[in-house]
Amino acid sequence: MPKTKKTSKRKPNPAFMKPVQPDDKLSAIVGSQPLSRPELTKKLWAYIKKRGLQDKKKRIMINADDQLRPVFNGKSQVSMFEMTKLVSKHLK
Repeated sequence: MPKTKKTSKRKPNPAFMKPVQPDDKLSAIVGSQPLSRPELTKKLWAYIKKRGLQDKKKRIMINADDQLRPVFNGKSQVSMFEMTKLVSKHLK
């Protein structure tokens, strides 16, 4: 008789689910309400996709518009990985 694996939903880390408060620069993009990190990431990506800010050739790069530039420390383009590091500095 073959063994069956238990399929259980992965439980999110409680630290990620704790609401964080975006600062003024970031709240211009995602809103001023406290959000969990996954919600914040979803809103940030929705903003990026809605405005077509993901680089067409190098998909890993995000181009900054006037609202994102202050969050990206004045840089006009950052990688997805650098973006998460920069965004975390704008959370209280």
